[in-house]
Amino acid sequence: MGTTFWRLRDGVEGALRKRLVDPAVEERLRRVPARLNELGYDPWGFSPEAAAPIYTLGALLYRHWFRVVTSGLENVPEGRCLLVANHGGQIAWDGFLLTVALLLDKEPPRLARGMGERFITNTPFLSSLAARLGHVLGDPENCRRLLEHEESIMVFPEGVRGISKTIFERYELREFGSGFVRLAVATNTPVVPIGIVGAEEAMPGIWDAKPIARLFSLPSLPVTPFFPWLGPIGAIPLPTKVRITVGEPIRLEGEPEEPEEAARKKAELVRARVQALVRTGLAERQGIFS
Repeated sequence: MGTTFWRLRDGVEGALRKRLVDPAVEERLRRVPARLNELGYDPWGFSPEAAAPIYTLGALLYRHWFRVVTSGLENVPEGRCLLVANHGGQIAWDGFLLTVALLLDKEPPRLARGMGERFITNTPFLSSLAARLGHVLGDPENCRRLLEHEESIMVFPEGVRGISKTIFERYELREFGSGFVRLAVATNTPVVPIGIVGAEEAMPGIWDAKPIARLFSLPSLPVTPFFPWLGPIGAIPLPTKVRITVGEPIRLEGEPEEPEEAARKKAELVRARVQALVRTGLAERQGIFS
């Protein structure tokens, strides 16, 4: 009886997997360099098998909802790198779409590691989901370990200040923090500037309800024309057309423990490059949805 149950369960799981997983996405995930243990997990919890259904959904959104156009993916080097991009849109669709872009359209495929806020890693469901997709808590030690293993890391130096911008402030980049500069210098890692256009209109924020967010220990609580008024439906992003423009890598020179003023100057240099790529993306589009 017990053997029959497990065979039945395995058969049901196999049938569901065939329906939920795109074989092309599964094949790309298999080609991502990863040090998997006998259970199929890497040291940070990434699992190609567990990630396949989510990235299959991501591929559908990438191709058919956001209709992402990429330029310059060949500028992402092999080995370690910091992918530094602008941030916005209330929910991190920009980071998710950048991850899918490197998985689907970069050759060979790469896994862009996202650096999650602490509130994500402290939330049971979100923490395990983020780990299975390849994301980790964004602390310096995790970053160094990933770079030592030649991984690519996504960095959004605007942080919460960027993602909580209102629609009236879209594409006006906030000041970049200098942490990524010190990390790049200490690990001799190239910085790849990236401009993302379209994500900021996908969930057009009209107010950041910070007083309410603090009650729930959240970094921000976006209010849009649709959320929270329409409930969960209001959190569905608009089908804006997204453009991802990747610039040439930058080598930052200096000392990891240099004065903050020197580090901030380098951060400002990168911010200016990202802002220029954002302007390029804005100039190329004909409209928000086209």
